[in-house]
Amino acid sequence: MTSTVTGVLHAASREALAAVELTLLDVLEAAPAGSAALGGELFAVVGLLDREIGLRRTLADSSTAPEARSRLVTDLLTGKVGVGALKVLTTAASARWSSPRELVDGLESLAVTALLVGAERAGRLDAVEDELFRLGRILADQSELEQVLSNRTGDLGGKQALVRELIGSKVDATTETLVQNLVARPRGRQLVPGLEALAAEAARRRERSVAHVVSSGALSAEQQDRLSATLQRIYSRPIALHLEIDPAIGGGLVIRVGDEVIDGSTSGQLDALRRRFS
Repeated sequence: MTSTVTGVLHAASREALAAVELTLLDVLEAAPAGSAALGGELFAVVGLLDREIGLRRTLADSSTAPEARSRLVTDLLTGKVGVGALKVLTTAASARWSSPRELVDGLESLAVTALLVGAERAGRLDAVEDELFRLGRILADQSELEQVLSNRTGDLGGKQALVRELIGSKVDATTETLVQNLVARPRGRQLVPGLEALAAEAARRRERSVAHVVSSGALSAEQQDRLSATLQRIYSRPIALHLEIDPAIGGGLVIRVGDEVIDGSTSGQLDALRRRFS
């Protein structure tokens, strides 16, 4: 199964997503400046399919001829989305998906890809990745704010205005679009894990793994370079550092790469000693 920012896809959906992604990349190659508009249009269609259960079931119904599903998308969306988005969507509609839910998951993944490709080509992918991670840390530390933004019954316009107030012109436009979509269409996800998944997706776009590093104080650029080089030797692949400061650990570092935790903090060592002598 393939892990995406939206979840896990089964075999048929994996194949469908891979095929449609080729179409997406062709569209972006033909119109490099259109990634933001394309991503936004795909997100809008994800919202439409989330609301219209019958429509998403029809488009994912493999017993219906692919041409008929593609024609339905053309009839519904011509003039409402751009030519590039329509090409991606008709290709997606004609593919075979494991379930209606996974069709929508796939389209959301394609929207994220479009935006990240645009950021990558603009030389802003590092910044987007870092901004998503930092925002996730801020919200993790401010539970009341996170609860307001995650409230399913809250006013959407109010939540989106709050996001603009929180990040506004302080972040890349790609970051804001990704965050606004997550707030508007959580689709069963919690906000902080959703932001972490998006940051990890940006890291994967650069073919790197992510190391979440907690230190008691700020690390110098030299220390960061040395740590990154050490982790790259350990894991035999490039590692992106996401840094967090927590004086409570007392000293040293706590490093998490995937499910593996390297706890070299003072508090972690004390906990280990207490367990040995308990």
